[in-house]
Amino acid sequence: MLGNYFYHEIIRRNIIAFGTLFNNIEIRHRDEDGNQASMIKVPLAYAPIQKLLARIQQHPDLTKRGNLTLPRMSFELTGIQYDSTRKSSITQSFKALGSDDKVRKVYMPVPYNLKMELYLMTKINEDSLQVLEQILPFFQPAFNVTIDLADSIGESKDTPVVLDSITWDDNYDKTNFDSTRIIIHTFSFTMKTHLFGPIADSSDGLIKKVQIDYYTSVDRQNAKREIRYTATPKALKDYNDDGLINQADDALIIPGDDFGFNEGLEDFSDWKTYSSSQGSDVVM
Repeated sequence: MLGNYFYHEIIRRNIIAFGTLFNNIEIRHRDEDGNQASMIKVPLAYAPIQKLLARIQQHPDLTKRGNLTLPRMSFELTGIQYDSTRKSSITQSFKALGSDDKVRKVYMPVPYNLKMELYLMTKINEDSLQVLEQILPFFQPAFNVTIDLADSIGESKDTPVVLDSITWDDNYDKTNFDSTRIIIHTFSFTMKTHLFGPIADSSDGLIKKVQIDYYTSVDRQNAKREIRYTATPKALKDYNDDGLINQADDALIIPGDDFGFNEGLEDFSDWKTYSSSQGSDVVM
């Protein structure tokens, strides 16, 4: 059961969408006259903060610092948790039309929370405040991002990105004049996403017939009157190029086509059969 290969890249797409939210953060400095003196686009990378700190503080040739400069931002996926509050029936399914006009049967996706950490590293407090004010107003505490979850069925969902908490750390050591001051802000986020299982092609790409039975009593065996309503697809164009639009064309309808309906009524109470078609009178 678990050996059937499938991969929708959902977790990967959520990580990319999260990073895209913060890839245009800028820091601007002004001179004494209020004119813009410099503008820095804060670099963003997918990496744990320990790795970046090690590169910033390392001595590659024992005389120079590492080649990373501040300010800098990084983010990483730190956890995945099942979300029981958004649970749906495990047997509920639906059919979706893919980009290739094939109908696929899909079970309801499973809700999972992705725990994301965003790190901001700066040298001075003013830089940190500029970045904070460019992020915080958008989270109240959630910000919705539309993500394509499954291309095969064209499924997109609004994914809430919730800001859970912010912590702050300043490693400035007044007793060590050789140390580099690094102010670190850690933003903890939760992405409420969904994971799809295998998506199979439906054996019947189009529902060919709908049937509804009406009874005058809840006891079907003793009901004095029973009426059956049926509906089937009705072609609106000549599919087989024979100059006619008839039942032969009805059989050639595929999902995504524009079609009507053939409707019928059968009265089993007195065994009189009624038939009708869209746009015509009922015939006894």
